[in-house]
Amino acid sequence: MAIEIITTGGTIDKIYFDAKSSYEIGEPQIGQVLEDANLVIDYCITPLLRKDSLELTDDDRELIRKTAAASANDRIVITHGTDTMIKTALAIGTLPGKTVVLTGAMQPARFRFTDAIYNVAAALTAVQVLGEGVWIVMNGRVFDPRHARKNVEMNRFEEV
Repeated sequence: MAIEIITTGGTIDKIYFDAKSSYEIGEPQIGQVLEDANLVIDYCITPLLRKDSLELTDDDRELIRKTAAASANDRIVITHGTDTMIKTALAIGTLPGKTVVLTGAMQPARFRFTDAIYNVAAALTAVQVLGEGVWIVMNGRVFDPRHARKNVEMNRFEEV
């Protein structure tokens, strides 16, 4: 069973540009994260977007949905910015025969202390065992996007 990983940007892919003294979305970091993890699963990476999730448009969300729907794989992980992850999950809706898991990070994957590695590992595990549908995996939990929110103050996702 191959897992397709679709990258869309977000904090997980942010890198620091010293000359600009700012963070920008860089190349997808997922390849390095997975290489460091020494995984023995079959996966492929589809770099789709390089945007902060606050900059995603309805057209971008439709592109994400169409890309997941057209995938030959029935297990899909989407790396995404946390600010609008729920909105994108709801826009994807149900894709018959597919299990889709969105995940991201509160700190860039390149940081020494990051939740990216754990969230990606949890998403890769969850996508293999969850049933058909669209899910969010963050902070060690699986969320139905219809009943989840990002608690900005606590810097975590939670059920509502």
